[in-house]
Amino acid sequence: MSVLDSLAPCPPGRWTHDHVTVERVPSGPIRLHRTTDGLHVTHALTPDLLSERLVADVTASVQDAEFGQNEFELTMVGLVRSTVPGALESWVTYYRNSLNELLDGTAEFAPIHDMAATLVRGRVLDLGSCFGFLPLRLAGAGFDVVATDILPGTMRLLDAVAPHLGLAVDTLVCNAAGVPVPDDSSDTVTAIHLLEHVDDETGAAVLAEALRIARERVVIAVPFEDEATACHGHIRTFDLASLDALGRTTGFPYEVFEHHGGWLVVDLV
Repeated sequence: MSVLDSLAPCPPGRWTHDHVTVERVPSGPIRLHRTTDGLHVTHALTPDLLSERLVADVTASVQDAEFGQNEFELTMVGLVRSTVPGALESWVTYYRNSLNELLDGTAEFAPIHDMAATLVRGRVLDLGSCFGFLPLRLAGAGFDVVATDILPGTMRLLDAVAPHLGLAVDTLVCNAAGVPVPDDSSDTVTAIHLLEHVDDETGAAVLAEALRIARERVVIAVPFEDEATACHGHIRTFDLASLDALGRTTGFPYEVFEHHGGWLVVDLV
């Protein structure tokens, strides 16, 4: 499997990587077709529809038991790249639309970002930032923020797009269980919808790393699911009891509550 470059050139209206091809057609919903050559996705999206909301649309379109996280992510990239000509232009459109929907409350993830914004203090380091929407949201609110992710491509993309949005975000490529920064180097460490992607042992290491880095507060959010959503890369589920058990391991005062999923807030001072 070749390394994904989300900014690599592609013909207008058609994007291909490995065995996934995404093509813009004149009309019709998002359709996924499994062929002998791989996965072929067709859509008729327009630039105004290009946003993080597509995650729900793609998830609803999946009728294939073999469809996993890799194909999901490639499909999302392909939808962006095949809708707007030009690599950077397509991503700036996607990011701008997504941020607008997160800020005006129309995005499904908006209540989660809203809550996170009320909980952070001072300088923020965000673990597992993926596309970096939360760090961008916090930067727009005046926070000094560092986005981190294990995938170099997502951080390169964030570095390329952020200046075109008029926002300043520092980025760092690293494993959330081993972040190369000093102890007590950020006021708040956030891990928003990260722990469901890792096993118990790795999750404990991520929490320990967050506690090492944070001076004041650690903020963790997870979805509440009856079954882990495999196409999103989820491998375990949480409830209030499991979050409470996680909080007890920290040795610090903490709060657990439900708000569009579950939250664990650990106060170190």
